[in-house]
Amino acid sequence: MNRQEYIDQNKDRFLDELLEILRMPSISADTHYDSDVAKTAVFVYNKLVEAGADNVEICHTEGHPIVYGDKIFDPSLPTILVYGHYDVQPPDPLDLWDSPPFEPVIKKTEEHPEGAIYARGACDDKGQMYMHLKAFEAMIQSNTLTCNVKFMIEGEEEVGSTNLGIFVASHKEKLKADVVLVSDTSMLGNDTPSIDVGLRGLSYVEVEVTGPNRDLHSGVYGGAVANPINVLAKMIADMQDENNHITIPGFYDDVDELSEAERAELAKAPFDLEAYKKDLDINDVLGEKGYSSPERASIRPTLDVNGIWGGYIGEGAKTVLPSKAYAKISMRLVPNQSSEQITALFQNYFENAAPDCVKVKVTPHHGGEAAVTPIDSPEYLAASMAMESTFGKKPIPTRGGGSIPIIALFEKELGIKSVLMGFGLDSDALHSPNEKYGLFNFYKGIETIPYFYEHYAGLKKG
Repeated sequence: MNRQEYIDQNKDRFLDELLEILRMPSISADTHYDSDVAKTAVFVYNKLVEAGADNVEICHTEGHPIVYGDKIFDPSLPTILVYGHYDVQPPDPLDLWDSPPFEPVIKKTEEHPEGAIYARGACDDKGQMYMHLKAFEAMIQSNTLTCNVKFMIEGEEEVGSTNLGIFVASHKEKLKADVVLVSDTSMLGNDTPSIDVGLRGLSYVEVEVTGPNRDLHSGVYGGAVANPINVLAKMIADMQDENNHITIPGFYDDVDELSEAERAELAKAPFDLEAYKKDLDINDVLGEKGYSSPERASIRPTLDVNGIWGGYIGEGAKTVLPSKAYAKISMRLVPNQSSEQITALFQNYFENAAPDCVKVKVTPHHGGEAAVTPIDSPEYLAASMAMESTFGKKPIPTRGGGSIPIIALFEKELGIKSVLMGFGLDSDALHSPNEKYGLFNFYKGIETIPYFYEHYAGLKKG
């Protein structure tokens, strides 16, 4: 039986297995779900064994475990290190989901006429990670595996991959490979394949603003004592000027500014501003002056409030002047910016900008560096040829706006580049309610991945 026949005959089983792992609430950020995260790691372990991997093990860390497996059948052939993650974002706010986040349902939509799976983790990254296990199984069963392969599937990507960094640094020989293959990104569209050749870095912090030593009656004290929420809101607003340029001193000092020719090349990727606004149900876009929406979301650094709270937020009214206010803030970074340095600049700015009437505290959470893959590299060319084999057209190189901090780590510790061959869509609502992943995308990934192995082996041999 050839590979495509095997895939076609096992599609229903592949889907059933994906739905099974999607039912597991592997939320790495919440300790209440630690046992579910552990069960998900066992699921990945079992499926790697069933697919035909050797040396499969659950590698315990100070946090959530890493699942490793390999198939080394010819040391003279190139080795592909497949990276993915089985942990997911918290599903909140639950009331905005049309169906329970861990009870996957398949619905047909205009964008996905063949159907899409709605569930937390459907696209990010369980659906995309699982494509690799099933593609590997298909190559084993059809005797078409052309490269050695190692799998490293972690459970902490959504909380910064701290323990993965330690694991990689201490297991360099175990993880020795020629390239890292990752599917945790998006394409421009199902009829417009693309490959991300760049990711932004990240600095993520939490801030706390404290005013009086207790919550106060807003009638008795309002207007006479600083309100921490008001102060925090103004401090946040002051971090961007009228041109939406970030005002933190030194923030742009190391930004990699693209040339006009490079910007023109990126602009070749199709983008419909009106369709973009319609999809998001907004009247207009907003961002840094002098840059297009795709540029603002890929090649420029940003500062965004991811959450803000304080005071009374229950039902009805309570006239309170709160003692504290909080916010979670992320900064997306571009090549040459250091996440550690940006975090320090933010902390220095925030602490010095605070008025004397409040006290502030900045708690850094996690971060990572930006990464860029050359489009003339063997790994990119192999991915491009693979997608052309199944989509019938050459993919467009794009720069992604998201962050996968360990991509830069792989290059630093293992000395190898990564290729970001994602099959999701930006409209798949990653990290949001009603996250989804198209059945077309899931099956197309399983069909395409083996071609990457074939073309990569050929290019490395040549």
